[in-house]
Amino acid sequence: MKKLLQITIGLLFVLFLAAPPVVQSAAAGVDYSIYTDLLHKYVHNGVVDYAGFQKEQVRLDEFLSILENTGLRSLNRDELMAFYINLYNAWTIKLILTEYPGIKSIRDIGSIFTNPWKLVIVRAGGKVLHLDNVEHDILRPQFKDPRVHFAVNCASKSCPPLISEPYTGARLQTQLQENAIKFINNPKFNYMKGNVLFVSKIFKWFSEDFNNGDIIGFVKQYAQGVFKKRLDALDAELELEFLDYDWSLNGK
Repeated sequence: MKKLLQITIGLLFVLFLAAPPVVQSAAAGVDYSIYTDLLHKYVHNGVVDYAGFQKEQVRLDEFLSILENTGLRSLNRDELMAFYINLYNAWTIKLILTEYPGIKSIRDIGSIFTNPWKLVIVRAGGKVLHLDNVEHDILRPQFKDPRVHFAVNCASKSCPPLISEPYTGARLQTQLQENAIKFINNPKFNYMKGNVLFVSKIFKWFSEDFNNGDIIGFVKQYAQGVFKKRLDALDAELELEFLDYDWSLNGK
């Protein structure tokens, strides 16, 4: 049965990639109108209505086709970073829909040989990519902005929430800053207990991205209110612990 599911997923992606291209003019930028509407309808406070996305999967596929056929050379740095974040998040939703509602976690997709982030799923910028390529070969090394970890969404409850709007070049810096502040100050993801700072395991997995491993220093940059005061008061006495990661689906 698992083998059959893998074959089915593969066929879905092949059929999508084989669809006739509708090339978008590079000068036109990126058309996010469909994605904007879908996010407004089906993402609320970080909770994703996958059943709703499933009902409008044709529109989601249309948006993915737009991304695939968007010329990237004319995009400036922020527009390009926003493009790849949206690419990652939209294709993650599509990936979940290939087996929804029969899964409880994104990690239910794939096999012992291929995890879901390494499934070849899309072409962008003339390249065939999987999700790991987008995150680890493009977003992290090319843009070198640790706030990207609070923007890409892995469809899981412990992942920084998916926001209800696309990322755009014009608003990217504001969106990334808001994401970082909200995530750092949300006690669901990071909190103090005594002199111990408990943080998301994201900080462990990608420690080198956060002030070259100075995780406490990075958290202090974005901490606010009482949380920041407690961090500053303890300072050198602070200890660091990483929270367990909840991989269950970030849906209803």
